[in-house]
Amino acid sequence: MLNLLWLGFFLTAALAALSQWLVGGQVQVFAAMVEALFGMAKLSVEVMLLLFGTLTLWLGFLRIAERAGLVAALARWLAPLFQRLMPEVPRGHPALGLITLNFAANALGLDNAATPIGLKAMRELQTLNPRPESASNAQILFLVLNASSLTLLPVTIFMYRMQQGAPDPALVFLPILLATSASTLVGLLSVAWVQRLPLWSPVVLAYLLPVALALGGFMALLATLPAAALTQLSSLLGNLLLFGLVLLFLLLGAWRRVPVYEAFIDGAREGFDVAKNLLPYLVAMLCAVGVLRASGALDYALTAIRAAVQWFGWDTRFVDALPTALVKPFSGSAARALLIETMQSHGVDSFAALLAATVQGSTETTFYVLAVYFGAVGIQRARHAVACALLAELAGVLAAIAVCYWFFG
Repeated sequence: MLNLLWLGFFLTAALAALSQWLVGGQVQVFAAMVEALFGMAKLSVEVMLLLFGTLTLWLGFLRIAERAGLVAALARWLAPLFQRLMPEVPRGHPALGLITLNFAANALGLDNAATPIGLKAMRELQTLNPRPESASNAQILFLVLNASSLTLLPVTIFMYRMQQGAPDPALVFLPILLATSASTLVGLLSVAWVQRLPLWSPVVLAYLLPVALALGGFMALLATLPAAALTQLSSLLGNLLLFGLVLLFLLLGAWRRVPVYEAFIDGAREGFDVAKNLLPYLVAMLCAVGVLRASGALDYALTAIRAAVQWFGWDTRFVDALPTALVKPFSGSAARALLIETMQSHGVDSFAALLAATVQGSTETTFYVLAVYFGAVGIQRARHAVACALLAELAGVLAAIAVCYWFFG
């Protein structure tokens, strides 16, 4: 999938450049493509330096939380819920703790750290699968919830905004929270409908209803605030939660007599190992996206979409953020590349860049997750996983557009 996508970027760019040259007489298009190729290679290294620090930092803090027993406590607390939603998984099975840790990493926006944990969880679930070639109900639910990208603290989005010079990197905290909640809810409901899960069970409602009521009340409160107050509140909560979580990990580790410094170094070393392998992928995708935009291919596609939107009489500002939404199901690195490119082209705090950041934080690389997670355990039949995951993806994009118009006008 990634091979075809990456090659398709260059072939599409070549066709668009030939069209600009032969039809439009734009002979400078090839110089622009070569310049974009090397410019994006340089940008990849600059982004990678910050990514090294971010992954190292957060995997260090997560290791403290793990040794302090926070992850195990979460697994025990969520065991009754998972017993209803994944009845084929026995209580206390290792998969439950790994699933919880995977969700925690995704919630913190550490998607690259969450993937290895998710693969371990998928392998543990495969040991319970009576038909190894076909995805089990538990594996499908885990994958769809993973692909719905429930992100409570989108650290990497803040990092990219900071790297591009945003005066307030946490400005998109609340929009991402609302949009990702919509995608996760749709993903859960779609799987529950197919698998006939007992969402109306008293145990399940005891977990989900308080969360839904709190989120609904929070949204009702937000509806009473003007746009300026919304952006200020988003910034405050994002930064407060970020630093509060760091303090929670440290204080809990100290209370449990964990050598917090040594635990942090141990986790940070793992973060360094994770980050150092990402540069080739980042260079590959950023360069492909840079060539694609320099060729005029994206402009052709967006012009067609913008014309259709105008025909319906709708506002067209969201169209400039659609490249991130269209590519995200196929490749996270390509979507990150388009997000960064949108920030550079339109301004880091432009409506298009804010919407692209919200989409990036509330959606997931659906086809990539399906290929990697199911491929790792040899599953050939995905059953209803693809349809449910794509439905959650669509809900996240539509919610991101609606929320950004609400917050940023």
